[in-house]
Amino acid sequence: MASYGALSLVPPLLAIVLAIVTRKAVLSLFLGVWAGGVVFTGGFGLAKTFDWIAKAIGESVFHAQIIIFTLLLGSAVAMIWRLGGSYAVRNWALEWIDTKRKAGVAAWLLGILLFFDDYANTAVVGSTMKDVSDDLRISREKLSYLVDSTAAPVATLAISSWVAFQLSMIESGYEATDLAASEVPDSVGVFLQSIPYNMYAILAVVMVGIVVITQRDYGEMLAAEHRAAETGKVTRDDARPMQDVAAELGEPNVEDPRLLSFVLPIAVLIVVTLGTVVWTGYEPGASALTVAENADYAVALIFGSFAMVATAYGLGYALGRLTLSESVDTTIDGFGIMLTAVTILVLAWSIGNVVEALGTGEYVAGIADRTLSPELLPVVVLFTAAFIAFSTGSSWGTMAIVTPIAVPVAWNLTGSHTVVSVMVGAVFSGAIFGDHSSPISDTTVLSATFTGADLVDHVRTQIYYAVTVVLVAAVLLLVWGYTRVTPLALLPVGVLALVGLVYGLSEFDARRRGIDPAQTGEPARPPTADPGDD
Repeated sequence: MASYGALSLVPPLLAIVLAIVTRKAVLSLFLGVWAGGVVFTGGFGLAKTFDWIAKAIGESVFHAQIIIFTLLLGSAVAMIWRLGGSYAVRNWALEWIDTKRKAGVAAWLLGILLFFDDYANTAVVGSTMKDVSDDLRISREKLSYLVDSTAAPVATLAISSWVAFQLSMIESGYEATDLAASEVPDSVGVFLQSIPYNMYAILAVVMVGIVVITQRDYGEMLAAEHRAAETGKVTRDDARPMQDVAAELGEPNVEDPRLLSFVLPIAVLIVVTLGTVVWTGYEPGASALTVAENADYAVALIFGSFAMVATAYGLGYALGRLTLSESVDTTIDGFGIMLTAVTILVLAWSIGNVVEALGTGEYVAGIADRTLSPELLPVVVLFTAAFIAFSTGSSWGTMAIVTPIAVPVAWNLTGSHTVVSVMVGAVFSGAIFGDHSSPISDTTVLSATFTGADLVDHVRTQIYYAVTVVLVAAVLLLVWGYTRVTPLALLPVGVLALVGLVYGLSEFDARRRGIDPAQTGEPARPPTADPGDD
């Protein structure tokens, strides 16, 4: 493969910068792919550009499956809306969730409980909490942050669709060493040992809890929350929400919305998805971890979302709310509300094809490989993985690039399996942070989609919190590199540091903006709230 050097960084960084500056995600991503075509061909590059876009769908069964899942979820969301399920769950929740703090804690706990898959997590939590948070004047930016930061970080720490992939990356890393097969430790053991060193993921989940419990915000999130609290506008005036069900489908014609119309489809999604995970991964005598490793999560998501749509069809007929013809029309409308999300997903995957063809990840990892020292190794690996994930929009792609490099480097420098586990945790942390900070990440796109947020606004507000967490994680890994203090002692220090930073930064930023730092807290609900207003 030809070496493109620093030029390989141009396409992804161009797409990211343009997305942040112009707030036009589709245009920015397309121009990034086109820039890759120019670099790759040395000419106009348009043919190669559309070749990469086509391959983003046609050459990847997984990508096609995620598109099907997204479209089916759009159909299910539309059906639930037409059946009045969104209003029913809002009315029920308002009896129990009457403050911003309670809503935030509910979203946080839901995100932790739905640990089995990050895509399903964003879909369920976003759909469940959106109308409630609108009624409480919580900005869509804030909700999308809560959803995004309890999706991938939780999935990477538990038995989920991520674990099987992460175990395979550990195995690939050891295959690149000179160790004999009998000397290679069990990948499950290395993964379990790496969990305390996956400090970004752990602290990101903790950070969500700190933010929702203290009701303190800073950066662009403070401005968004102040806007929502003062005006009731949960998105800014010029925002382009990834999904706006009320605007595209109109108000549901249901006088007595029933909670069953929301709860049953969501429950079916979860049960069928988990059931399919077990079905596709089961073999006689298999442990829960083996089932998780062998399962086909993409198929599980498709089956779960299809069952969700079918359940909504059945409810529409049984309750006399929708005829078959109306349900079919609603399904097509549901596909439509996901069109922007699917377009951005395809273009984000196309950027992935570009960076693979240009060798962007290998170029960055190669630079880091030449500058490593044992004490700085964890921090260098953390930020290398972060930059690659930010540039490529893929945490899994980053793990695939960096883990087979970081593991043998760590082993050759130290000869310690413990240090290898630290490197694995650092790779996973950096990959998730970069993914969280990138507007070309599929999980970032889906988090904005299922919460109805503007994609670029989601990234611009979330990045303040993500950077805060990664800096604390980097300091802890740096301390570990020089002291070898157990991470179980370092993590509580990190939590305390985050609490102090949230309070300190919120006070400083609120005063700088002339805002009372508690002004976006309680009481939250206005006398006449309309959850349909954006």
